[in-house]
Amino acid sequence: MDTDLFISLLNPAITLTLAAAFLVLWLYRRDRFHLALVVAAYIGSTSGFLLQNFALPFGLPATKLLSNTAFALSVVALSGAIISRYGRPVPWLGISLLALGGLSGFCWFMFVQPDLTWRILSTSFAFGAISLVVAAEIRSLPNRGRIESFLLLLAVLSALNFFARPLIVIAIEGPYASLEGFQSSLYWTTALLAHAVMALMIALCLFTAEAADLMRALRSESVTDPLSGLLNRRGFEARASAILAMCQAARLPASLIIADLDRFKALNDRHGHAAGDRVIAEFAGRLRAAAGTRAVAGRLGGEEFAVLLPMADAAAARLFAEAVRKVFSGDSIAGLPREVRVTGSFGIALSAGKECLEELMRRADEALYHAKRDGRDSVRVSYQRPPELPAPSSALAPA
Repeated sequence: MDTDLFISLLNPAITLTLAAAFLVLWLYRRDRFHLALVVAAYIGSTSGFLLQNFALPFGLPATKLLSNTAFALSVVALSGAIISRYGRPVPWLGISLLALGGLSGFCWFMFVQPDLTWRILSTSFAFGAISLVVAAEIRSLPNRGRIESFLLLLAVLSALNFFARPLIVIAIEGPYASLEGFQSSLYWTTALLAHAVMALMIALCLFTAEAADLMRALRSESVTDPLSGLLNRRGFEARASAILAMCQAARLPASLIIADLDRFKALNDRHGHAAGDRVIAEFAGRLRAAAGTRAVAGRLGGEEFAVLLPMADAAAARLFAEAVRKVFSGDSIAGLPREVRVTGSFGIALSAGKECLEELMRRADEALYHAKRDGRDSVRVSYQRPPELPAPSSALAPA
C-alpha cells in the first residue's frame, strides 16, 4: 500500500474506532445526549477523511465540497457536545453561521475564483473561531476542575492549530496552486498528525469526564437513601461528624435534631406501604426544604430522620423543628384520606464540649423519647451535658 494513502487512512480508522466506542457508551447512557453528538462528530470526521482520498462519480470538486461539509458538521457536533455536557445552552446559531461562513468561502474559492490556498484558510479560520467559542464557554464555567481546564487547553490548542498552523506552513511552502501533490505536502501531513492527536486527546478527556461522573454517581448512590432523597445513615454520620468537628474546632454551636413519624407502623398497616412511602417522601421534602444547603439532613432508617444544624443554638434548632412539625402536620398527604393527618415528634441536643456525633445522637434520642412519651407531635430539647461538664438540675425542657 502507498505510504501516503496508509497515513491518510489512519485518521478515519482512528475516528471510526472512537465513534464506535462512544456509541457503545451512549447505548448504555441514553440520557446523555452529548454522547450521541460525539458519535456524530467522529462519524463526520471519518466521512470527511475518506472523501479526501476517494473521488465520487459526480466529480472531484463536488467530492471535496462534500468532504469539507462533513468536517464542518463534525466540528459543530463536537463543539455542541462539549458545551452541552456541562448543561450550558449551545450557541447553535453562532457556531453554525461560522461553519457556514467557512463553507461559503470554500465554495467561492472552489467554483467562482479557484484558489486552493484560500480554500484552506476559509475552512481553517472558521473551525478555529468555533474552537474559540468552545474555549469561551468552558472558561465561563463556575466550578472548573482539572478535566474542564484540560478541555479548555485543548480548545485553545485547537484554535491555534486552525489559525497558526496553516499560515506558518503556507509561509514555508508558499501558496498552493493545485491539488497535484497536495496530499504529500507539509500542510496535509501536519493536518493529519494534528487531527489524530487532537481527536485522541479530546476523546480521552471526554472518556475521563464520563468516568468521573459515573464515580460521583456511584459514590452519591452509596450514601443516599433512594426513597427520601436524603443521605442514608452512613452518609449522614460521615458528613455530620465532619461538620460537627469543624464547628467544635471553631467554637461554634451546632444542634442535632432527630425526628420520628408518629404511629407510622399503624399507618402502614391501615393504608398500605405505598402510602407509607409517600409519607416518608413528603416529610423528607419538608426537611430538605427547611435545611437548605447549610444543614445536613438524613434518613437514619425506617421513619427516623436527623438534621445537623451548624452554627445554630438550641433556640434556633427548636424554631426549625417547630416550623417543620407545624407545616407537615397541617398538610394532607396524597393517597391518604383528607381527614388523616400525619405528625412527627422531635428531639434536640446542642453540642457541648468535644462530644462525638454518637453522644450527641444519644442525647437527641432521649429528648425524642420524652416527646413521644408526652403525647407525640411535639418538640423536646435536651439540656443534658456530657459527663465532663456540669449539668443543670433540669435535663429536659418542653419546647
